[in-house]
Amino acid sequence: MNIDGDFGLLSPVSASPLVAALTGDHAVVAAILAVEAAWASVLEDAGLAPAGSAAVVAHAADPAHYDVASIAERAQGGGNPVIPLLAELRKNVKTADAERGHVGAGAAVHTSLTSQDVLDTALMVMIRNVRGTLLAEVKGTTTALAALAEHHTDTLCVGRSLTQHALPFTFGLRAAQWFQGIAAAARRLQSLELPVQFGGAGGTLASAAVLTGNSRLSPFDLADSLAAKLGLASAPAPWQTSRLAVTAVGDALAALSDSFGKMAADVLFLSRPEVAELGEPLAAGRGGSSAMPQKQNPVLSILVRSAALQVPGLAAQLHTAAANFNDERPDGAWHSEWPALRELLRLTLGAAAQLKELAGGLRVFPDAMRRNLDISGPLLLSEKVMAVVVPLLDTDHGEAKARLQAVVDETLQAPAGTHSEKEEQSLLYARLLREVVPADKLSDAELDALLDPANYVGEAVEIARRILAAFPEYAGNPVTTRIPKEANRG
Repeated sequence: MNIDGDFGLLSPVSASPLVAALTGDHAVVAAILAVEAAWASVLEDAGLAPAGSAAVVAHAADPAHYDVASIAERAQGGGNPVIPLLAELRKNVKTADAERGHVGAGAAVHTSLTSQDVLDTALMVMIRNVRGTLLAEVKGTTTALAALAEHHTDTLCVGRSLTQHALPFTFGLRAAQWFQGIAAAARRLQSLELPVQFGGAGGTLASAAVLTGNSRLSPFDLADSLAAKLGLASAPAPWQTSRLAVTAVGDALAALSDSFGKMAADVLFLSRPEVAELGEPLAAGRGGSSAMPQKQNPVLSILVRSAALQVPGLAAQLHTAAANFNDERPDGAWHSEWPALRELLRLTLGAAAQLKELAGGLRVFPDAMRRNLDISGPLLLSEKVMAVVVPLLDTDHGEAKARLQAVVDETLQAPAGTHSEKEEQSLLYARLLREVVPADKLSDAELDALLDPANYVGEAVEIARRILAAFPEYAGNPVTTRIPKEANRG
């Protein structure tokens, strides 16, 4: 048993085999070795290393041949993991070379590279690997949210502003707004170029210029070939002290995590027993309390929110490092990037998996939404009443608004602590309005329609439609997905 392993015991949001496989120490080692193997292939293709070198290095670069714990410990000697890993790789290449009749593959190992070239490029490779999986998880979430938005187009609920009831809203639009935040952030992450790094010991490509001196290829050609082999973007120049490639990834991950956190925060509030408009998907053994058997904690949302609260600080750490990249290779700023970047990847990927399950199984209770909407009664339509009724009154604009405000004030003074008192308050508001507005200007039927919340959701349906249409690659095919509406629990 590896008693020294980090299994994510205190970071449950990212404690998963998938996250570990893509971001753990073994993944870092594999990415570094992939860069070294790709570089050997580049040199052989360019005629700058003996034929057969690439195959030898690729064989020696099998991650299974390396003791990650030992490499991590020895990394303290040179300040980065590339140095001890490279020493092991050279030994393994020498052995494999001998087994194949001394191809001379050692000449292809790390030639003209520096540790930062390899590690920066390896981290870009790891980000590329994580991004593909992360966006697949996000697509599962957005497809589910698009289906919710379609299915609940006309499901009324209350919109809240500064914690208070504001206006009638629809749950379809709420789901569409969650979708918009996540899809926009995902598109931003997808659009990022992940560039190869190749600058040599001082960022001038001096050694590479010597290497290619008698070749038809330039160091920049070699860098482009390396990028192509690794599935990365070409870089017009070395970027070892210009860290936009790193901070852009951090910012994109933070934006995605922000959008996750927004949805999680809403679900946490809306699943409170006294609100009861939503419920997390049920699963055996999840959401329990160590002391209170009756509890069903919204664990998925809690874990997603925990990630969203941590990610901004990690993204800020990348900017702090970038602003302190002194000289042509910094003394500590570069090193401070690595753990922050990896934890960003871990938390965002872990949260994406939790959010996908949450969105895919979210329980919606329309009756509870209507019950909560009715708490404010027709007072919720006061904005609309002002807009419609003021022009109907035979007085100036200011006086008309004052009369309607007096109706609201008098209604609010009535008791409203119980359900029956709430009903009485609603009737009082309607009666006071009837006294203010002549029937010949606004009939009883028109007054009833004025106070119907379903008639004051503005362009909610069209806004939701436009949101889904703006991100077709993340919407899936929501119209064909049927989601049953659940009965109200409360």
